[in-house]
Amino acid sequence: MTPAAEPAQPRPAAPVPSSSYRLQLQPGFTLRDATAAVPYLAALGVSHLHLSPLLEAVPGSTHGYDTVDHTRISEQLGGEPALRALAAAAHRHGLRLIADVVPNHMAVPAPERLNRPLWQVLRDGPDSPYARWFDIDWTAQPGPVDAPGRGRVLLPLLGDRLGAELDRLTVDGGTLRYHEHELPLRPGTEGLPLPELLARQWYRLAWWRLARTELNYRRFFTVNELIALRAEDPEVFAATHAVLLGLHADGVLDGFRIDHPDGLADPRGYLRRLAGATGGAYVVVEKILTGEERLPEDWPVAGTTGYDALRRIDGVLTDHAGACRLAGAYESFRHGGPVRDLCADPHPAIAEARRGRADMTGPDGELAAEVERLVRIALRIGAAEPAHADHAPGQLRAALGRLLTGYPAYRPYARPGEAPPAASAAQLRAALDGSADPTDRLVAALALGELGGGPDKEEFCARFAQTAAAVAAKGVEDTAFYRWNALPGLNEVGGEPARPGLHPAEFHDWCRYQERAWPHGMTVLSTHDTKRSADARARLAVLAERPDAWAAEAAAWTTAAGPAAPGLDPDADWLLWHTLVAAWPIDPDRLVAALLKSAREAKLRTSWTTPDPRYERALEQRARSVHGNPGLLPRIEGAVHALAPYARANTLAAALLHLTVPGVPDLYQGSEEPLYTLVDPDNRRVVDFGALAVRLTDAAAPRPGDLAREKLHLTSTALHLRRSRPLGRYRPLPAAGRSGDHLLAFARGEDVVTAVTRLPYGLERAGGWHDTVLELPAGGPWTDELTGRSVPAGPVPVAELLTDLPVALLTRRA
Repeated sequence: MTPAAEPAQPRPAAPVPSSSYRLQLQPGFTLRDATAAVPYLAALGVSHLHLSPLLEAVPGSTHGYDTVDHTRISEQLGGEPALRALAAAAHRHGLRLIADVVPNHMAVPAPERLNRPLWQVLRDGPDSPYARWFDIDWTAQPGPVDAPGRGRVLLPLLGDRLGAELDRLTVDGGTLRYHEHELPLRPGTEGLPLPELLARQWYRLAWWRLARTELNYRRFFTVNELIALRAEDPEVFAATHAVLLGLHADGVLDGFRIDHPDGLADPRGYLRRLAGATGGAYVVVEKILTGEERLPEDWPVAGTTGYDALRRIDGVLTDHAGACRLAGAYESFRHGGPVRDLCADPHPAIAEARRGRADMTGPDGELAAEVERLVRIALRIGAAEPAHADHAPGQLRAALGRLLTGYPAYRPYARPGEAPPAASAAQLRAALDGSADPTDRLVAALALGELGGGPDKEEFCARFAQTAAAVAAKGVEDTAFYRWNALPGLNEVGGEPARPGLHPAEFHDWCRYQERAWPHGMTVLSTHDTKRSADARARLAVLAERPDAWAAEAAAWTTAAGPAAPGLDPDADWLLWHTLVAAWPIDPDRLVAALLKSAREAKLRTSWTTPDPRYERALEQRARSVHGNPGLLPRIEGAVHALAPYARANTLAAALLHLTVPGVPDLYQGSEEPLYTLVDPDNRRVVDFGALAVRLTDAAAPRPGDLAREKLHLTSTALHLRRSRPLGRYRPLPAAGRSGDHLLAFARGEDVVTAVTRLPYGLERAGGWHDTVLELPAGGPWTDELTGRSVPAGPVPVAELLTDLPVALLTRRA
């Protein structure tokens, strides 16, 4: 392996994937299990296996994002020998490996000794050679009594205030123990009385609730148990990436997915360093693009991990007018009054997003400590430069709150000494909203790096961007998207519930842009982070086509369920009914877990940090009562059955679009068959690949009504097509006729055509395809790869083209 401080030698870049398949490694599904699945995944037709994080994580981790050791591949997953065996098996079957990389943070584990670099920082303080690894503001906390000016780390891990927990602290040689926690003692302090011993450490033990306002290390979002790394430091980069870079140099790994690049101080610099160390390996970034935001063109990457594609594919299969009507029905269900279409500004979803952001940055907000860090930096800048002085802490705090609340994207990408990107400058202006307040303008100028260089200005610029990203992620996707539930399927990562639906022309425009700018970026439909899998969302999208009928059904289910417990508002029932439809059939435990997580993330009636047991009991009882209600269960079953033909069309349409639009389709484990999962950990369950392999052997045999067989066959067929030839230039193919808007079709080059049904319920209400025709390019007969039927070139009646399936994948010989 490559030594920790030595970058791996670059090797020739591997081919770009034709497709990838995400595997969630965990103790219940190790690298050895992945090796056993290789023959099936090769037969399915993917070119790359996309592995969740590989480095040693907290024992029992089911996701791997809580790294504790960068020097080794996780032993609980099988270790480096198992990874090399997986690579060898994959190579024998023509497959390659992509690894998920977590550059932004490490775990603060219990026991803490599992993270050796952090252990040494806690023991030796700012003098530790590892102190530069972690993003700690040593100025924010007074140091030990014998070094008060040097600072220390706040560790908010106590169950109560320190005074109430003192008798639970014990000294064991050079270790301080508290329940499952083990903390190092500063050398020479082991024999001191406990109060004096605590006062001499390089860390301050504190009640966990103080993290919101006093924490002085940057976290992953608001997770105290994940401490941020300074990946911008070359030595830190080299040490934390050495193992992965060595495996890349050895040909074990061929590409990387970079987790949460917006958490980095300098995403562009990090990505350039990674590109240099790998010789330009295939790299995609988990960058969330909002609205019309585009990926920075100066990032040396293949593209994003695909949430921008998810939004467009879901959008073009969602009825805009019906979704607006359904939003009005939702407001009526919650508050009473007549149903009205609801898509005009100011939209409630936008207002909810602003409230979610504001909640994060308020005096007691979950990110108040991060705002305070920015205040301290701004005050230092003012103290050093009279031109920026006399902005009181309260004014700075308020200005930061306004700008972070109003910022319309995840973060700016400014760097002191460079002109800010036009997009970042425009986003800051939008956040200013015309404000002439001097403090607002100072904060905006510092955030854009417009006031020159220097350590404090550079730090403010980077920290503002990192904080903005955390505010967006926690305030919108992890708060607002659990509060406004008109059509929950729209509330995905990067989603825009205030702008439901997408016109086919807009979809085609995005595909052509993607082909031109990021042809090798990933596209996704389901991931380990989606709140509802693609097929669950496909069911919910049908509801937008029949908003009035669904609103009446939801009201009837509420009546059938009987009176709700006091304090349980109508929104809880609305979300309950949508969750049942999305994931049906679903057992009570899965249902309760998803609803409780939604309620806690919404932070209105209960939360993770301030739970309301009475409310949570009422919510659980309401959910469990459904399965014991003989009058309600058949009605739910009947409703899902009635949606099934239209949900089938949406499922197959989304799958085929995903597999044939520009980009590299990344499939989530198990999603080659219908997958009706909810938010994690529900969506990270182990997949039975043996059973999938058996079903793949006969997936091509026709069996009407078997959606699992249809989707598996479609997926494998499209994947093998992608592996056999590059898909050519994207070209929209309009359909002519009365129902032309219900067909979305495009060509890929001269010999591949995709055609899918959109808005199937509306199509049925319109009486079907009527005279609608699709003009297939001339030059010879076409074959539908999904059915084997031959189709002539020229104008083809869509009713004939889609006789057997609501989608078609057409090819012809060159």
